[in-house]
Amino acid sequence: MTDTLVFFSGPDPFDTWRDALVPHLPDTVRIQNSDAVTDPDAVRFALVWMPPEGFFERFPNLELVINLGAGVDRLVARDDLPDVPITRLSDPEMGRMMASFVLFSVLRHARDIPHFEAAQARREWSYRHPRAAGDTKVAVLGLGELGALAATEVARQGFDTHGWATKPHDLPGVRVHCGDHALAPLLAEADIVVCMLPLTPGTRGRLDASAFGAMKRGAAFVNVSRGEVVDEAALVAALRSGHLSGATLDVFETEPLGSEHPLWSLPGVLITPHLASVALPKSAAPQIARNIRAVQTGGTLINQVSRVRGY
Repeated sequence: MTDTLVFFSGPDPFDTWRDALVPHLPDTVRIQNSDAVTDPDAVRFALVWMPPEGFFERFPNLELVINLGAGVDRLVARDDLPDVPITRLSDPEMGRMMASFVLFSVLRHARDIPHFEAAQARREWSYRHPRAAGDTKVAVLGLGELGALAATEVARQGFDTHGWATKPHDLPGVRVHCGDHALAPLLAEADIVVCMLPLTPGTRGRLDASAFGAMKRGAAFVNVSRGEVVDEAALVAALRSGHLSGATLDVFETEPLGSEHPLWSLPGVLITPHLASVALPKSAAPQIARNIRAVQTGGTLINQVSRVRGY
């Protein structure tokens, strides 16, 4: 009997993922794009990124849903998600990609690049003396798999690096602060705040007007987690008032970001289209295939997520 793996992702090319997966899967697994499935009953596995509402209702025999990325918050919140295991991708290449983007963002603000971009637009030679990395305090909020790697990379470059998490972590070069009571004091001291918190019921809107008000005046903000963790109106207000000197933003409450949104035109703000870290077919294919084989043989899944925690 041939089982079907159904694929759906708006931004990802089906052919590239199919070609990466075929060498790792047995002949008993057929890979089909969602619009090419003719036998929905044969679909046992789904590899997806933000499929349309009602997508899963088409496939009554699903046994595994694989999220095409690390963040599963939008997936576990769906009403049509079947009661089957869900796994996420945990790919070293994704981690390195995220760490490099966070380091770029930290360097952008630590080296006053927004100032020089504005000066260039005015055709003005405007010198600012750089500071040593150790004189810049960076706070990374969220020390999960990606956050821990990013914080370690920032620390490796010599920045005074701090992390905030719900439980202790032992990370080289990173001073870790734990618990709600530790957040405001950390925000008050940080020159650059990097948000890497997962989106959960407890973190939705966690960075609100109070949190931005607690930040040091002139601090910069980086968000590479989820837009819904941030009260966007409060962020805009903090930037407009000059309380924050700038921001590097890869995620937003609504994506794509609307063309009339004020964030597009605020000084010191860089906007990127949710690309800080993406799944790479060649490096992710082996773990996807491993979990499919685990379902077929009764083995143990890796990178299974909790619907309760949301990650």
